[in-house]
Amino acid sequence: MAWVFTENVNGSHHVIAGEDAHHIGKVLRVKPGECVTLCDEKQVCHECTVESVSSDAVTVKINESHPCVHEPDIHLTLYQALPKGEKMDMIVQKSIELGVAEIVPVLSARCISRPDEKSIKKKVERWNKIAKSAAMQSRRGFIPTVKPLMNFKDAAMLAGKNTVICYELGGVSMDKALENSLDKERRSVSLFIGSEGGFEQSEVDLITQNGGIAAGLGRRILRAETAPLAAASVIMYLTGNLS
Repeated sequence: MAWVFTENVNGSHHVIAGEDAHHIGKVLRVKPGECVTLCDEKQVCHECTVESVSSDAVTVKINESHPCVHEPDIHLTLYQALPKGEKMDMIVQKSIELGVAEIVPVLSARCISRPDEKSIKKKVERWNKIAKSAAMQSRRGFIPTVKPLMNFKDAAMLAGKNTVICYELGGVSMDKALENSLDKERRSVSLFIGSEGGFEQSEVDLITQNGGIAAGLGRRILRAETAPLAAASVIMYLTGNLS
């Protein structure tokens, strides 16, 4: 069943236009009489039956509505130091499938990839398209956002106290890190993952001095594209969001 994000759903019928209509009609080849789910800006799911499909619009009848139950109850922000090549594409896609709420690309001291302003703008636009596709595929309640590139210092200040930085030279276990950094009022964690060269000690110190915690991911050194997915999976499991 197709999963489509939309806004301003009112009444018994709704019209889907633009790229989403093209995706439903031309890519998914949905026909009149088939079912689709619309997820609106309030994270309400509307179960619908397609009534008509044209080149630029899909009209659906809303059969029932209910809150989306697919979102984790923790707000996980991934601060990902910029990796080489196209690795970030996969990181964005898979981390959103796992439940990450937003992604902040970070320029750390050991990042090899250092795109210019024009190039990073295009990359962020592509990453947000990947984010939307991943959110539709995994039936998220909203489309997580990939933010503009930030330098490490600014990112550390933005992340605040509820922060875990994964450090290849070690730290506490992830479950211990969550005990200390998880906000009991608003379940939220900021997760820092390094690029191919990892983090410098001064960067780890900046996080810990600001109230964050350094954590390890086991005895093996994980690749830049593996670490964020492993860490996100562990966090989702420990917070009961993979059960």
